[in-house]
Amino acid sequence: MDPSIFLEQVPDGEGTWGEMLLGGLGWTLGTAFFAWIMAFVLGSLVGVARTTEKPWLVRLGNAYVELFRNIPLIVQFFVWYFVIPGLVPAVKSWVVTLDPTYHQFVTAIVCLGFFTSARIAEQVRAGIQALPRGQRNAGYALGLTTGQTYRYVLLPMAYRIIIPPLTSEMMNLIKNTAVAYSIGLVELFFRTREMGEMTFRYFEAFAAATVIYVAIAMTANRVMAYVEKRVAVPGYIAGGK
Repeated sequence: MDPSIFLEQVPDGEGTWGEMLLGGLGWTLGTAFFAWIMAFVLGSLVGVARTTEKPWLVRLGNAYVELFRNIPLIVQFFVWYFVIPGLVPAVKSWVVTLDPTYHQFVTAIVCLGFFTSARIAEQVRAGIQALPRGQRNAGYALGLTTGQTYRYVLLPMAYRIIIPPLTSEMMNLIKNTAVAYSIGLVELFFRTREMGEMTFRYFEAFAAATVIYVAIAMTANRVMAYVEKRVAVPGYIAGGK
């Protein structure tokens, strides 16, 4: 392995190979950040809907989860990028005003957001249903509305319970950004393949990408572990001991 390759100029003269990989990392982190926000908000709403006492909301939430959880991620990328703009005129007229890179960026965020939200919805549902029924009844007994019971009683405890699987989903989301190369987003994996194909130094390119992916995934893991420790309820979950 020759690390000096990362200091060599790319053929177009715009920086070094190392800088090119870092530029791809920027798109990866940006995509993961915004997709996580979207996924967490949507997943929480759908997860709550699936635990309400309204059958139509439960069925709608179930359909949402099954739809996005059972279609391969790469297929969803192609649907959002190629099919949706053709089916929805308003989306097509908006897309043509965007720079192609930003079109790919927005598509990646939307696709990963919906895909991950279905998985988070399942975890939120499981977290709420893991709580004793008495907690919901206690909220109603105090005069809280259904929305207030979820906000002040159920969700604060449910989120604490599901922090470990949420950590896994965050790490998976970071890794799933690599699939965005399929629609041309110049994220880290796209840049890694580009470097390998142009220099034939595949070992160095993919070794660097591996180290970077491990570093950012483990950083997310440690951040979530710290959050879990800070919000743990003593005596209720293992993190509180």
